[in-house]
Amino acid sequence: MDERFMVSEEKSDKKSIKTQVITDEKTGVQYLLVLNTIYGSTGITPLLNADGTPVIRRR
Repeated sequence: MDERFMVSEEKSDKKSIKTQVITDEKTGVQYLLVLNTIYGSTGITPLLNADGTPVIRRR
């Protein structure tokens, strides 16, 4: 992955689902990436605060 994007957290259910929190180092915006290793499906979405604004990691 490009140096702009960093995986800050990774979890797995040890079966088929893996999740990663990816941070855009340029903007601070965080995304949730979900991988299903059995079906080969992937989804990514920005993490949102309760008011609908994107979660931004503070440095």
